[in-house]
Amino acid sequence: MIEGITKVPVNDQRLFKDEQLMDDYKTMAECNLTSNTAKAQSPATIGLAFRNEKTGTFEPLEIIPYSTPPELPDELKTVESGQNAE
Repeated sequence: MIEGITKVPVNDQRLFKDEQLMDDYKTMAECNLTSNTAKAQSPATIGLAFRNEKTGTFEPLEIIPYSTPPELPDELKTVESGQNAE
């Protein structure tokens, strides 16, 4: 999927979750990256590094945050924890 967007072959990409290299043979769910673990109020950090064509080495991973999610309203915190609001 990423290759289709970036036009960079899969062998020239490294995908990271929380700055740890992900296993090429595992699904994102197997790497604990699901809709239950990555939410709007607590997003997952994913990084992508490419191989330098000239040197053959991968660029260093650099995570640049683009936004910070707002704090979750109290009403949703109660619902999310499975407790009744009343």
